[in-house]
Amino acid sequence: MAKKKILICDDQVNIRESYKLILENDYDLVFAANGQDVLLYLTESTPDLIIMDIKMPKMDGLTTLKELQKIRPNLPVLIVTGYDSVEMATMATQSGAADYIVKPFEPEQILKSVQKVLQS
Repeated sequence: MAKKKILICDDQVNIRESYKLILENDYDLVFAANGQDVLLYLTESTPDLIIMDIKMPKMDGLTTLKELQKIRPNLPVLIVTGYDSVEMATMATQSGAADYIVKPFEPEQILKSVQKVLQS
């Protein structure tokens, strides 16, 4: 059985490495450093899930999420950010995010959220 593909978008290399350590055994991983890279990737392939930060250079996560909703409205997006605010979480979910996790995160949080989103 083929592994599900997850596109991970975060501008911080150490965060991308954390995701890799947590998810690489169970999922095929692809990495991007900003929202523009995500949109470019989607012209060639479609992952099963996108995990994305909000604050990034070139194109932030909320702007990218809005663009994703136009071109791939059924593609689930998990927002993981350092902003722990109800307002930001509300904006993300209203923009189409399937879930919202605050950094720093525990590996179990990521695994559970990814499993939940991919099963729905």
